[in-house]
Amino acid sequence: MSTSIISVSVVIPAYNEELRIRGSLQKVMNFMTENYEDFEVLLVDDGSTDNTVKIAEEFAKNYKKLKIIKNPHSGKGYTVKTGMLKASKNYILFADADLATPIDDLKRFLVWVTENDFDIAIGSREGMGAQRQKEPLIRHIMGRVFNLIVQTLVLKGINDTQNGFKLFKKDAAHKIFNATLLYPGGKIEGPMVTAFDVEVLFLARKMGYTIKEIPVNWTYVEESKVNPLKDSIVNFMDVMKVKYNDIKGVYDLEK
Repeated sequence: MSTSIISVSVVIPAYNEELRIRGSLQKVMNFMTENYEDFEVLLVDDGSTDNTVKIAEEFAKNYKKLKIIKNPHSGKGYTVKTGMLKASKNYILFADADLATPIDDLKRFLVWVTENDFDIAIGSREGMGAQRQKEPLIRHIMGRVFNLIVQTLVLKGINDTQNGFKLFKKDAAHKIFNATLLYPGGKIEGPMVTAFDVEVLFLARKMGYTIKEIPVNWTYVEESKVNPLKDSIVNFMDVMKVKYNDIKGVYDLEK
């Protein structure tokens, strides 16, 4: 089925994903080609030191609607921001390169922003209908503790800020990501897991945009980039920075 009246950008951030990037891109391109006429896929590489870019560029030779953007290594927050601001279609999805949330869920998400007029639809691993596959217990506990902190300090009522599958209307995406402050760019060393999503959703709510949480069937993918102790500290500090910025009036913005 082709849906020409819906135009969609898919932004995929990537850092050292050589083992799965070809398979993930194939799934995304197959799904988008089969379901949408007006679309683009933006793979934004975060300064990978492996063969991610080489593999992606070779793959892209067969797909005119797949674009490769090469960033210096600045972290996922800036990588996603780059893609979201370069995306040109009416609806913009960012999805993790591991496709832990299946790309097919885009159909369900689009219903909420096109037919129910939400500005943003975010994947949630919590709530009725949500499923977590293969997730280690300690990761689950850490995630729930983090969410409690997030809800207490800055985003009451949002049960999962960190799932890497979020759909925005274009105007909302561009205004929100243009206003983010935590990760403006600049070279970093090594992998870094951050809470840039918290700032994005905080700004969305502050600007008056409507957010719909949608339960997803999420599969944990073994990820060597994650350092539980270091990343927990970074994420907590990100939340505190958002809270501090808000108190200081830095985020006094209008929709």
